[in-house]
Amino acid sequence: MRDQTAVDEDVIAVGGVLTDQHPVDFHTLGLAGCIDRLTRPLRQHGTAVRWDTPHWGIEIPADCASLLYQSAREALSNAYKYSRASRLTVQLAAVDHGIRLVVSDDGTGFDSELATCGRHHGYGLRLMAVAVQEAGGSVDISSSPGHGTSVTVTLPLD
Repeated sequence: MRDQTAVDEDVIAVGGVLTDQHPVDFHTLGLAGCIDRLTRPLRQHGTAVRWDTPHWGIEIPADCASLLYQSAREALSNAYKYSRASRLTVQLAAVDHGIRLVVSDDGTGFDSELATCGRHHGYGLRLMAVAVQEAGGSVDISSSPGHGTSVTVTLPLD
């Protein structure tokens, strides 16, 4: 089980939920920089984090950036709390008229069917999916026990 208290002076994990103590500043750090700050606790616990961000130069509206950041925070918090992953990849890329965020790990995985429909699990994932769908986007969660997890969030940019 991971620590329930501060892991870094800037990013803390309380009950496993990663929270940046500084205001999120998309203008200065960019979306990728803000998300990268959230990966620090994973790195500190030995997870190798790889970035794939071929989206340079694309303007991401603040509301989309905020929703992608919150989605990344949910996926990374779950990876931090449960996955025991040795490797994690974050992808942020332009797709047809949109932007796609993928957070994938090689951790323990879980039964994604139970996590999104069970009575006692997956509330964070379900709330994330509702928010993304209300914004016209889509969420795909792919996981199975022993085979890691991949969370894909796609949002329209127009």
